[in-house]
Amino acid sequence: MLLCPSLMCADFLHLADEVDALCAAGADLLHLDVIDGHYVDTSSMGLGDVRAVCSRSSVPCDVHLMATNAAEACVHYIEAGASIVYVHPETDKTINSTLAKIARLGAHPGIAVNPGLALETVQWCLPLVDYVLIMTVNPGFSGQSFLDYVKPKIAQFAQLKDDYGFKIIVDGACSPAAIQEVCALGADGAVLGTSALFGKPGSYRELMARIRRLDCEPSLA
Repeated sequence: MLLCPSLMCADFLHLADEVDALCAAGADLLHLDVIDGHYVDTSSMGLGDVRAVCSRSSVPCDVHLMATNAAEACVHYIEAGASIVYVHPETDKTINSTLAKIARLGAHPGIAVNPGLALETVQWCLPLVDYVLIMTVNPGFSGQSFLDYVKPKIAQFAQLKDDYGFKIIVDGACSPAAIQEVCALGADGAVLGTSALFGKPGSYRELMARIRRLDCEPSLA
């Protein structure tokens, strides 16, 4: 199970220390949310933040572009060090061109699939992606509740991942119990926020070790 701490939930007063601690604790990826204030009406990490985190991190960093100009913006974030770039297909009229561009620039292309977006809507993106970020909350805000109705969609994508060669990461209110469920449905990783990691008793190392000990055997259903 890939564990991907979300830097949106980190202590920004001590960001370098947070990056060091998360990498030392065994994070597989650092998850960086970039929100432009237009796609959703909040904002988050900017280009300078992403560049700083990527230069500091000893593990790969992904960028989740919640932006309306992803086709142009992806270039800057790849140059800043992002190893994976997620874009929202509904924001881009030429999404497959953008995904090919991300790959051409040397990063792994990914799509972010909102709770209300069906697999059928994005199926023709799947030959071009290395990662699918399935949102189990609506994008833009931390502290939301896990949307149970998304779970069947995780299983749908899991049935196709071997055919197309992508990995599934689940993002949103991923508590240890939710992580165990989505792993059994076929997810390959989870974004860790306040539901499992940040603000919880214990060190990052202890908390991530507990998550890795969860029984995540795929369901036979």
